[in-house]
Amino acid sequence: MNRAMAVARMQLINKWTFLGIPAVIIGGSFLLSLVIFALIPNSVGVKYSGAGQAVMWYFFGLGIQSLTLSFPFSQGLSVSRRNFFLGTVGLFTVLAAAISALYVILGIVETATNGWGLQGRMFAISWVADRSWFVQWFFYFVLMMFLFLLGFWAATVYKRWQATGVLVMTLSFAVLVVAAVALITWQGWWPAVGAWLITLTPLSLGALAFAFVLILGFAAFSTLRRATP
Repeated sequence: MNRAMAVARMQLINKWTFLGIPAVIIGGSFLLSLVIFALIPNSVGVKYSGAGQAVMWYFFGLGIQSLTLSFPFSQGLSVSRRNFFLGTVGLFTVLAAAISALYVILGIVETATNGWGLQGRMFAISWVADRSWFVQWFFYFVLMMFLFLLGFWAATVYKRWQATGVLVMTLSFAVLVVAAVALITWQGWWPAVGAWLITLTPLSLGALAFAFVLILGFAAFSTLRRATP
């Protein structure tokens, strides 16, 4: 555990990448959205913006960077792959939990102030904000962890098999998607699929994404065990 904590501290040596840029993304998207809200007449009603969630998508890039920038250095320090994985994923688990809590708090403030006095919605998106605070937090947390581990796994695939591995992984995913669409179309399942999608809630979608988080975590660790710096 001490070695895993050391890996987390090692990742935070580059604080700008892992802390500074997310803060700039949240602050910048917030201010730009406020300007846009102010330019739109209030007569249009509620003004929605997805810019507030921009930092979540940055987690995909963080997943890639956390491996490519630090893994070779960690191996030079004789850090085991297990400790590197635990320390890195543990760090981003804490970071995702903190940002998710911030999103919930900002959503509450946004609702209480009538969208910052401008009828705007960046953090209190109705489909999610109508739920309890824990469901909101869980949904944001799982989404960020999913994006982080997806990027982390993609980076481990590259370290393990280079560009060929990434190409094969991408093509395999594309084939699976096309095959799934073809099967659904052939069987006439689209009405059932649409009905199922409508019934999804932030909690049920978060639970489904959490299952993928566990799968991605297992895949990333399994690939990392044989990756070369």
